[in-house]
This record gives sequence, structure tokens and C-alpha cells, in this order.
Amino acid sequence: MTRVLLFGASGFIGGHARDALAADPRVAEVICPGRAAHDLLDGTPAALTGLLREVGPDAVVNCVGALTGSAAQLVTANTLVAAKLLAATAEATPQARLVRLGSAGEYGPVPDRVPVTEEAPARPVSEYGVSHLAGTRLFQLAGEAGQVDAVSLRVFNPIGPGMSQENLLGRAAARLRAALADGATEITLGPLSAYRDFVDVRDLAALIVAATLTPGLRHRVVNAGSGRAVTAREAVGLLAGTAGYDGRIREAGVGPQRSQAVDWIQADIGRAGELGWSPVRDLETSIKDIWAAGEAR
Repeated sequence: MTRVLLFGASGFIGGHARDALAADPRVAEVICPGRAAHDLLDGTPAALTGLLREVGPDAVVNCVGALTGSAAQLVTANTLVAAKLLAATAEATPQARLVRLGSAGEYGPVPDRVPVTEEAPARPVSEYGVSHLAGTRLFQLAGEAGQVDAVSLRVFNPIGPGMSQENLLGRAAARLRAALADGATEITLGPLSAYRDFVDVRDLAALIVAATLTPGLRHRVVNAGSGRAVTAREAVGLLAGTAGYDGRIREAGVGPQRSQAVDWIQADIGRAGELGWSPVRDLETSIKDIWAAGEAR
């Protein structure tokens, strides 16, 4: 039976990861320290080491990170947190499995129509992608050297119930809901022509469980995607249809800086399959559940 220490359980991905871990019969306990117990961003390495010694987990999962902010803020959240976790785990609980969430933004532009593997060159084009690539590389080096049993999941575009407006479909859902309430016949979003790999957050949570509990990992970096690329326009169109909105969806401005230079990306999920995992929810199901969750709120 495994004791899991989970950071970031109050977030979108972390909340689903907590539920999936708690539901697995192999997990005896999921400990979720809030910021009051330890702030991964601002807390000291000594305090983190002390927490790990106190809890004595068999696995540590980190779902804390930043999507936006200055270069310094992104490096703090996505790189320095990874470094602190590696050092503290190596000192306090070196036998523990250590799992972090990276990002598809680490890859940068990739060839069209070719699913990207973990062996592909990583050439991030944003500060966000650079900050995650550094964290992933630290985990990879530590894992390959046998210092810590570490693995980094390169998360593509997570969607599903509870997503925030920091993400495209969360933002689109909020604007569609406001338009329906106001009788508006047009909403505005950024460009929607790029192809993205949307993975349901509940499938992602299942992969987090697999990465946490599978013994003898062969790889230190694993893609977390659906293995399917669709345009953002198609995804937003499905959401509008689910909402019953037949007005105009206007595209203006630029997309998020972390991904605007990437026109097409799709995950090769072969390594994830080696963990006994595969996505089980299609895009249509995810879209319906995004809308239903908003309606319930």
C-alpha cells in the first residue's frame, strides 16, 4: 500500500489527480499539504526536506506550476520547484517515486502530421516552455543517475470539468455562457487555426496514477496526450454546439505567448501505453462535460 504526498491538490489537474489516487486500491493515503503547511514556491529547501521526513511518503506528486507570468515567476514555479523537490527527496526519502507535470510547450514547433515523441529535439519558443524543459531535464538527469526515482509527464492540452479561463476552452465556455445570458450574437476569441492535442484531465489523472505506482520505470519523460490533433476551431465549435449557441465566433488578436508559434502538435503516446494506460474519453465527451460542469456551478 502506497502513501502519496500530493502538491497542488486544489488546482484543476491536482484535484482530479487527488481523486484518482484516492480511488486506487493500491493507495493507502493521499496527503495533500496546502500552502499553509508548505509553500513550494516560496518555502525553503530545508522546510521541504523536513516535511518529507515527517510524512515519509512512498511517492511524491507535484501538480504545482505556472502558465503565465514573468520569466522569473515561470522559472520559480516550473524549474526551481523541480530542483527543490529533487534535492529534498534525495535527502529525505530517496526511495520515493517523484512525479512532476511538464508541458508540450517544451517541444516548440514540430513537423506537421508527425506525432512528436519524447526523443524529438526540444526547442521551446517561449519562456514558459523553457522553464518546463529545464525542470524536465533536471528530473531526467536525476532519474538516469539513480539519485531519485523521478519521472516528468509532458502534458499537452488538458481539458475537462473544472477548467479555468487560463485555458482556451475554459475561456470560450465563459464567453458562450455570458453571450447566451445577454442575448449576444457574437463572441471574440484569439486565433483558432492551430492544431492541438486535447487530453481529458481525468485521463491525465489516470496516467499520473500509473506513473506514480508502476514499478521499474523504463523512461524518465512520458508524453501525456490523447494522440489526436484537432484544430482549436473544431473544439470551440463543438463547445458552441453543445451550448446551443449559433452566433458568430470572431477570431482576433494573438494566441497565448506560450504556444502561438506552434501551428500543429500531436503526442506520440507509445511510452504512456507501456504503463498500461490509454485515453478513454473522446473530445466530444470532454466538451459535453466541460459545459455540464459549468451549468452545475
